[in-house]
Order: sequence, then C-alpha cells, then structure tokens
Amino acid sequence: MADHSIRNKTVLIAGGAKNLGGLIARDLAEQGAKAVAIHYHSAASQADAEATLAAIERAGARAVAFQGDLGSAAGVGKLFDDTVAAVGRPDIAINTVGKVLKKPILEVSEAEYDEMAAVNAKSAFFFLKEAGLHVNDNGKIVTLVTSLLGAFTPLYSAYAGTKAPVEHFTRAAAKEFGARGISVTAVGPGPMDTPFFYPAEGEDAVAYHKTAAALSPFSTTGLTDIEDVVPFIRHLVSDGWWITGQTLLINGGYTTK
Repeated sequence: MADHSIRNKTVLIAGGAKNLGGLIARDLAEQGAKAVAIHYHSAASQADAEATLAAIERAGARAVAFQGDLGSAAGVGKLFDDTVAAVGRPDIAINTVGKVLKKPILEVSEAEYDEMAAVNAKSAFFFLKEAGLHVNDNGKIVTLVTSLLGAFTPLYSAYAGTKAPVEHFTRAAAKEFGARGISVTAVGPGPMDTPFFYPAEGEDAVAYHKTAAALSPFSTTGLTDIEDVVPFIRHLVSDGWWITGQTLLINGGYTTK
C-alpha cells in the first residue's frame, strides 16, 4: 500500500511565496513535509518568499526558493530541474500561478490575451508536463484555477477562458499518469480575500462578491478565505489521492457546475 501521508515528502509550489501559495507551503511543512521548494515570479515577491522560507524552516522542513518566469516551457523546466538538484524529486507539485484581467471582450488587446494565455494556460500545461516527468510515483499534482469556470458572467472572458483549458489538461494528465499512482486535480476557489483579488474589481463589484456565496454571511470577509481552501489542498495531496481528474470548486456556494 502506497504511503499517502505528507510526512517526509518533498513539495514544490509554483507561486508559493505569498497569499494562498504561501499558506499552503507553511501548512504542508507543519504537516511534516521534509522539504518545500517555492517559486516566485519577480523581485517584488522576494521579501514574501524569504518570510515563507523562514516559516517553513521553523516548522522543521528544508526550504528553498527559486525566482523565475513560468511563461515558457524552458522556464517551467528550469524550475523542476533546480528543485530536483536542490531537494530531490518532488512527491507533491502544486501550481498556484495565475493572472486576472477583467475587461469586456471588445477591449482586450492581443498583447493582453497573449499574456493571459501564457500565465494561465501555457504555464499550467508545461507545469503538468514537467510534473509528469519529475514527480515520484504515487505523487500528487494540483493546479489552481477559478470558480468562474462555473459562472455565466461577462468581463472575465480572458481570465476564465484561459483557465478553462486546465480542466482538460487535468483530465488528460490524470489518465496518462494514473498508471504510476499519480493523482491530478484542479481546485477553483471563489473570489479570495487577498491582494490578488481587489485590483481588478471596483467598489460595487467587491460588495457584490462579498454577498454572492451561499455561506457569505458566515465568512469573516464574505469572500473565500485562504484558510478555508488550504485543508482541501492538504486532503488532495494526502488521503484524498483517490480523487483524480476532477475540478473542485471551493467557494462556499458562490458558483457550481
């Protein structure tokens, strides 16, 4: 019987310096992971990465961080190669990278579309590919998407539209990697109370999102709190290994599919 516990496992988290990715990194270290490698995009996140590294080490795990642009296959490949060289092949690979754009279709430029596709779809595809090449047998792979995949709404065409392919990437990878005992899932949180959310939203939209979920009255912010998502990630990369090829919307009843 394979060991599906987190204890003594090696973890790689893309976008693991702050917000949800940072909390996942800290949580898995506290659950007994032996090493956690985190990725961050730019120097602007370096201080957050260093704080997360310190928290991982306090929890008793080895911690390493790598800066890089995952918008190319080469960039994603380098992240996995650097991780393997530093802490060994990962048992758990989690991709939290994403970019939001809220605009009418008629106002989205080609450059904006290309950037959204590179961050949300292309990087996710090659993260799954490299995870399939490098993750140990009986490993776990999770990609963060968005609960907007279950919404009928305007203005998020470039964001939700470039996250949508990840659902099929996930299904295909789950089928292809299943023979090695590797589970592959996608998780779509609702609008989260993080700095990732607010810049794209106006005051009226924020007020709406804070009341849109069925359980909004019982949330401290009305939004999805990252602390409410982390336990599901923890489950998927441990005892929840039997869930594979699925997209789970974790949003307090904000949208459904």
